[in-house]
Amino acid sequence: MSVKYQQSPTTDMSDEFRCCGLTVPRLAIYGGGLLVLWGIGAYFGSGQASLTAMIPSFMGAPLLLLGILSERKPEHVHHFMHAAMFVALVMVAGGARVFSGMDEMSNLAISSHFALIIVGVSFMVAGIKSFRHARLARQEE
Repeated sequence: MSVKYQQSPTTDMSDEFRCCGLTVPRLAIYGGGLLVLWGIGAYFGSGQASLTAMIPSFMGAPLLLLGILSERKPEHVHHFMHAAMFVALVMVAGGARVFSGMDEMSNLAISSHFALIIVGVSFMVAGIKSFRHARLARQEE
């Protein structure tokens, strides 16, 4: 995962943090959207129509919403992204259940747990780097 620092033409920040060419709110939108689609696919693809198959959607929807709010209300982006980091932490904690009960889980359930972990950890890494970048930018001012 490459981290790039680029100037964004839509904000006043001269050195906006970007990870893989995307802003952190955009990463929240893509990660949340991916989990929402994954959960819907798992629900209909499971053949059992189990509500628990939608858990990735339930976790991805708040991340998606917080990313959208961050882009629409940039003056509150720091609040929304802190909340998104909490959601990502809950995703990782919930997904970690896979390590204690893998023997009793279906392949779909295992895949869904790993999707939660991968999206959650990826977002948390980008978010932590973004927070660090913002702190360093404030210190330079």
